[in-house]
Amino acid sequence: MIPHIGNLDIIIIIAFIAIILWWALRNRKNSDANDYFLAGKSQNWFVIGLSLFAASVSSSTLMGHSGEGFISGIAVFNYNIGAIFVIIFVALFFLPFYIKSGIYTIPEYLGRRFDNRSRKYFSFITIVGNVFLDAGAALYTGALILKIIFPEVDMMVVILIMAALAGTYTIIGGLSSAINADMIQSIVLVVGSVILSIFCLESVGGWEQFAASFHDGVWMHLVRSNDDTTVPWFSIIVSIPILGFYFWGNNQVMVQRVLSAKSVNEGRIGFLFVAFIYLFTLFIFITPGMIARITDIFGIGTPLPNEIIDGNTLKSTFGIDTNEVYPRLILKLLPVGLIGLMIACMVSALTSTLSASLNSISTLFTMDFYNSWKKNATSKHLVMVGQISSLVALVIAVLWAPLIGEFASLVAYYQEFSSYLAPPIVATFLMGLFWKRSTANGAFAGLMSGLVIAAVIMILKFGFLLTVPFHFLLWVPILLILSIIVNIIVSYNGTKPSEEVVMQYTWKRKLWREDSIELKLIPWYKNFRYISVFLVILALIEYWMFF
Repeated sequence: MIPHIGNLDIIIIIAFIAIILWWALRNRKNSDANDYFLAGKSQNWFVIGLSLFAASVSSSTLMGHSGEGFISGIAVFNYNIGAIFVIIFVALFFLPFYIKSGIYTIPEYLGRRFDNRSRKYFSFITIVGNVFLDAGAALYTGALILKIIFPEVDMMVVILIMAALAGTYTIIGGLSSAINADMIQSIVLVVGSVILSIFCLESVGGWEQFAASFHDGVWMHLVRSNDDTTVPWFSIIVSIPILGFYFWGNNQVMVQRVLSAKSVNEGRIGFLFVAFIYLFTLFIFITPGMIARITDIFGIGTPLPNEIIDGNTLKSTFGIDTNEVYPRLILKLLPVGLIGLMIACMVSALTSTLSASLNSISTLFTMDFYNSWKKNATSKHLVMVGQISSLVALVIAVLWAPLIGEFASLVAYYQEFSSYLAPPIVATFLMGLFWKRSTANGAFAGLMSGLVIAAVIMILKFGFLLTVPFHFLLWVPILLILSIIVNIIVSYNGTKPSEEVVMQYTWKRKLWREDSIELKLIPWYKNFRYISVFLVILALIEYWMFF
């Protein structure tokens, strides 16, 4: 054990784990399917917002974003600030359909708007993504954190411990346990991250000294040239909003928490609350990674060149694994006691993401697949199936997690795979909500064509190690447009969809007017439109500051 870890740190970590388990299990709801999968649809905006933040802060935001800050500066913040505009769009147009329709899963919307082919395909893709991109990455991150801090412990043992922690309350208590655990974890995560950021800035002489260290080049700029390896400027306009829509509008992990809202307005405000928190992630997640670059936390002895160096080169040439940036900062800069708090903070990120993924997988499998196979299953039986499917998914994620270390950056691992798989799905949802002529055959054809092209790209790049033209983010709009074109062609060559379905599941101006009437009955500070305008202004100011 590293000597810098004190007994007080160990006590804090154990106490945190015990409190999380007690609180989550105390708030379990598993008496029926509505309780287990949707927490009884009784949550308020504050709990939903904190739960969304905890579930979204996975390895790709905590360790991954600090690692990308180390590599290329603040460019990765484009994903977070772009999410604010996407969240507002989803809250305005999609959430009312999701919440009012009483669906359990996001693919269920496609099933109602189109047919079961699109529903089951999207559900299957989501389950695969949850297991291998979300749950697997969360377990790997947690193992990496504790392996650095406790190097004598075998990595597989750490993975099993983390899986047992998150799996216990999620499998037993369902979404209600997960959301209530998230609430505490979000508070710990924010407080801990702020503390570490303060120590990081103090270690380099404050913000002005930090900014002066990166005044050359593009380190402190969000908008960069189109040949930038992290975020080409064109992708800021078209690619990141598409990926953001997939994450916040089509992702069962995220939207399931909003489906637990007791009303549409509570769900909307909870969504906007997490957008507000995201405004500060530049300072608490990315800035520490940049500071790590100028404080030699890896002990290489000589300053790194003042230029952007990709993760593979950093690992092969300098022996630097950027996935270790965040935990190394904790060990180098924090005193005994605060180290324990920060380890608890990182465990929060792991367990909340893993818990959210497991709950999503169980809901998708049970409601989109099992429930259609066994239509007469009782509500209690569906809960049992959900618990079993969570356990199976957890076992698979445990076996997959050690293999993720082959990727140079957790952000690259997550974002690249999402960039190929997400666009056809986003295209289908947009066409389904805003184009009345889109048919079931058109939707399915658009999904399949996008899948084929994405599969070809991934096989060429990862199977045959060939160079694929364009940055992976630039493929996002291409795949989206191709999927839309296929959808249009096939839809126009088929019969029109049912007028009843179109009226029920497509957006109309009438909905805006109905919203306006409902919003007149609530105070202005709870009006999501006013809150949205406020968030847009703040986001634009932040963009201007770091343009």
